[in-house]
Amino acid sequence: MPMVLRFAVITIVLVALSARPEPQTVEAADARPTSAGSNTQLQIAETQFTINGRPTFLHGISYYGALGARRQFVVRDLDDMQRHGVNWIRVWATWSAFDNDVSAVDNEGRARESYMEKLEWLVAECDRRGMIVDVTLTRGEGRLGNAHVSVFDKHARALETLASEMKPWRNWYIDMANEHNIRTTKLSTKFVPFDEARELRDRLKKVDPKRLVTISYVRDLSKEDVRAYLFKVQVDFLSPHRPRSPDSAGQTARTTRQYLTWMRQLGRVIPVHYQEPFRRDFSRGWQPTAEDFATDLRGAIQGGAAGWCFHNGDNRWGQEAQPRRSFDMRKHRLFEQLDSVELEAVRKLAALVVKTESN
Repeated sequence: MPMVLRFAVITIVLVALSARPEPQTVEAADARPTSAGSNTQLQIAETQFTINGRPTFLHGISYYGALGARRQFVVRDLDDMQRHGVNWIRVWATWSAFDNDVSAVDNEGRARESYMEKLEWLVAECDRRGMIVDVTLTRGEGRLGNAHVSVFDKHARALETLASEMKPWRNWYIDMANEHNIRTTKLSTKFVPFDEARELRDRLKKVDPKRLVTISYVRDLSKEDVRAYLFKVQVDFLSPHRPRSPDSAGQTARTTRQYLTWMRQLGRVIPVHYQEPFRRDFSRGWQPTAEDFATDLRGAIQGGAAGWCFHNGDNRWGQEAQPRRSFDMRKHRLFEQLDSVELEAVRKLAALVVKTESN
């Protein structure tokens, strides 16, 4: 082939190659579905959750600072979760632990675009996998410096923003205010009274009427608390955070049955969902064992709960709070930070869930 012709052929090939579109990487966000196009739909049937119409126990894990983790970390963690029977994660939309603000909404309740896009990507990735996402907000500032929507209007705007931005996906629910009954202290302004909680719920449901909504409570509930959630706030499910003590795991079955009995007496029955039980490195006096976690999960299942979470977080007493686990995953992904007891627990819990599903 003459040199001039050869040069012309090479030039044509190079031009054609340069015109080809860039291949998408795992960093690219999935296309936004329509509501009907969501792969994974979370709904409720009396005391149970359903995924795509099938009654499903939600077996979860805390993944609070997910919006600060590298996407490749998230993908690998999700792979590990699914290998261990985990089908939902709890993620914070207002999180700024250790001076690292990864909140999806700002303190005015408006979207922070890069982190909102990350949240949408995460929800879409879980949707593809058949997994559920708990999106949690907290009002005020706590021990870890969580970003706050400090007053009602800002808080309501944040809920409206999340409901609007992520409306196409049906595989997530929202905890409007984590542990909303904690009164204002030097470290926290979390308190959201019941009447405000109802207004927040109504504002969110106006944007997305079918979105499942809860608001979490620290300590065991009284019958009057249950009545308030059922009829005053009108949540879609209860999410109490049980006490963290050596004997709490042995009480979970009985406590769950009590909630269900009260609801039947009151005339409205909804699921009981344990989204934040005890964890390791929370107190100096007690370190839960793998068997403690298994006992608690077993009690939740036997008592009739609809879901339970393997909770984890920072070491309150360790140097620089290490390991920080789900509270900070910038340098290491979650499964690289779990200690040997937690890894044993994850394996035990997976076997329990498999046994439950086979019965």
